Amino acid sequence: MFGKKLPAAVLWDMDGTLVDSEHYWLASEKSLAEAHDATWTEQDGHDLIGNSLYESSRIIKAKIGSSMDTEAIVQHLTDSVVAKLAVEIPWRPGAKELLRELKRKKIKTALVTMSLHRMAEEVVRRIPFDAFDVIIGGDDVARGKPFPDPYLKAAEALGVRPEDCVAFEDSNTGLRSAEAAGTKAVGIPNFVEIPMIPGRILWPTLDGVRVKDLQKLFSKE
Repeated sequence: MFGKKLPAAVLWDMDGTLVDSEHYWLASEKSLAEAHDATWTEQDGHDLIGNSLYESSRIIKAKIGSSMDTEAIVQHLTDSVVAKLAVEIPWRPGAKELLRELKRKKIKTALVTMSLHRMAEEVVRRIPFDAFDVIIGGDDVARGKPFPDPYLKAAEALGVRPEDCVAFEDSNTGLRSAEAAGTKAVGIPNFVEIPMIPGRILWPTLDGVRVKDLQKLFSKE
């Protein structure tokens, strides 16, 4: 199409990029803190965005003075958010529409999240079409974002080169991971600001974005 290269695959972050679930996490964190007679603010929650769930749970444990171990906090928060998603999944604008077009054009897709694999499966199960070829959860890699490992593993699982992929992220931590992996990384800020640095690509939204817009990312190659 117009001589422009199609991405070999599109790699999606989940929380805050595919689904607007960050407020579910905040509510679950706040509820856990209150059960420990501790305070948890919106800023506390925002400070965790993009972290691995295990790193976030270690921070929560220290902040609220919990006797729960990190694994128990991870599972508790995941169960809480999954229960909320079972009631309603708040999709980010344009996400499902772009996913549909990617599948129509037979472009490979992966969900690359720091949430647990089982939670990602719950979200994917509720998409009314076969949206993702691969799921990489936070418990599928030894090193999470901002290390490149999650995106490298996704590209390997899809059988493509990272540099031939587009990656979507809503946090600086996630964007650093996608950039370090060598993908065409695009930041779509949501709850937290993403700093603009030379060479970085930021879009205000995925609403109205189509495959032809992704092709433009490779137009200078």
